[in-house]
Amino acid sequence: METKRCVDYEEDRMLIGWLEEFPDYRTQGETLDELRENLKDIYGELTSGRIPAVHRIGELVIG
Repeated sequence: METKRCVDYEEDRMLIGWLEEFPDYRTQGETLDELRENLKDIYGELTSGRIPAVHRIGELVIG
């Protein structure tokens, strides 16, 4: 099982969230469970190769 970090906040009684690796792609849910399912769906879409020019956050080791 793979683990991904995500960020969420509540706005107007909805939860808004995104994967830390893909901060430009956000989703929402009425409950935390729904938000997490939507985050899993968006992760699948973003890593499928079907969406062109996906922006990612990564790490770079210098030195």
